[in-house]
Amino acid sequence: MMQSGTSEQANWRQIYQERTTTPDEAVKAIKSGDRVFLTGNASVPLPLLDALVRRAPELRDVEVCHPLTICPADYVAPEMEGHLRINSMFISANVRKAINQGRADFTPVMLSEFPLLFKDGHLPVDVALIHVSTPDENGFCSMGAESGLTISAAEVSKIVIAQVNEQMPRTLGDTAMHIDKMDYIIPSDTPLFEMPMGDDADGEVVEGIAAHIAELIPDGATMQMGIGAIPNAVLKFLKDKKDLGVHSELISDGVIDLVEAGVLNGARKTLHPGKIICGFLLGTRRLYDWVDNNPLVELHRTEYVNDPFVVAQNERMVAINSAIEVDLTGQVCADSIGPRFHSAVGGQLDFIYGASRSKGGVPIIALPSTSTLRDGTVLSRIVPLLKHGAGVVTSRNHVHYVVTEYGIADLYGKTVRQRTAALIKIAHPRFRDEIREQARELNYL
Repeated sequence: MMQSGTSEQANWRQIYQERTTTPDEAVKAIKSGDRVFLTGNASVPLPLLDALVRRAPELRDVEVCHPLTICPADYVAPEMEGHLRINSMFISANVRKAINQGRADFTPVMLSEFPLLFKDGHLPVDVALIHVSTPDENGFCSMGAESGLTISAAEVSKIVIAQVNEQMPRTLGDTAMHIDKMDYIIPSDTPLFEMPMGDDADGEVVEGIAAHIAELIPDGATMQMGIGAIPNAVLKFLKDKKDLGVHSELISDGVIDLVEAGVLNGARKTLHPGKIICGFLLGTRRLYDWVDNNPLVELHRTEYVNDPFVVAQNERMVAINSAIEVDLTGQVCADSIGPRFHSAVGGQLDFIYGASRSKGGVPIIALPSTSTLRDGTVLSRIVPLLKHGAGVVTSRNHVHYVVTEYGIADLYGKTVRQRTAALIKIAHPRFRDEIREQARELNYL
């Protein structure tokens, strides 16, 4: 055991120097047949991933497991077949084509259980590629923008390769890993990937949905916001609310405005009062700078943040999640378009169920009433039956509120007949007669 702070600091600094190397040298630790964990979202360590792609022709049958990634798709290109095989637990746009063509794999799993696949040994990890902040005076780095999905996998990996980035924010909470746990260190000074949440071609529709959602949010609520334009747009309609809080798998830039307006203070939270709790960050440089060493924000492991029985401890818990389509019985498809995989369950069911078990909780599924195909065809997203092969993310037994730009349907405790009538009212007017006729054929009305 070290006897003084000075010798302890000298020790970690020596370790840092001894283990510093280049990306190409570090990925030589990856062998054929290995399983590699790749940290995702805004934290993809691109220099390491690029080095792995360069090394790939020398390797066979390396499995790369990751959540949603925001980065170029070189690592899943056709020429990687036989060398790198992607196993994604959340399908992002860069890997969607490869998965639906059968060149990459998809593992369905709730976000609350994602880290447990690695932590509990279901998917043993040989090498973890992680992305961290620079070390503090005691040699501890922060997982930064992506902690919740990464820290457990990194802790059980046989080898840890860390990109240590001057531009990675130091996030607080359960995010720390000491330099001595990292086998290879790659210093960098590179910007994080950014993903603005507010841009949407259907701005008026999104804002209409957001306004309806805001009606359901009480003062003192604790909120979860899923990925996308709708959850982010809701934040604009909450300026008149009081004492709001956040407990969410992710946060984006919109929370900053609410904090600065004095609306989001966590004063009435029943779990972690006064703190914004999340698992990862997904936004712009403004968000990454704002969270840096900010004690208001704490990142925790996703197996904790997304645990429905933890979520339920927040009274007045509001869960806001989106969908691809909803049928007249209340079944919610949010991960596929028919049999074609599109995204994943993510944290939707974790938070919908957690909010439903919360005192005064408000579980919400939100979606535009229509979608437009590339050829201009307009389809209703409130449908009598889900498409053949569609995945049910939130079951008809879990759903409470469904919101479109045309209003709010409260389905909880309602019969199929009552649900059908309520959902037709919030469908697009041009489709209501057609849906009503099909509902009668199904004996729902």
